Amino acid sequence: MSTSCFDREDETFIVLFNHEEQYSIWPHWKAVPAGWTAVDGIKGDKKTVTDYVEKTWTDMRPKSLREWMEQQAAR
Repeated sequence: MSTSCFDREDETFIVLFNHEEQYSIWPHWKAVPAGWTAVDGIKGDKKTVTDYVEKTWTDMRPKSLREWMEQQAAR
């Protein structure tokens, strides 16, 4: 049975974000999927990148939902 690259302790990851300002970690050697952008300067072991995501992604709501909710509140 093979181990997923996401479960390997010796893997190097990068952090990605999308147009909804959602975050993900991704193996550094894999092509960045369409619709996602790599965060400049963030690369390292799983703990390093997950710590960055936890500190940065403090509101789990997609950007479009946050904007919609703000518009509703302004009415």
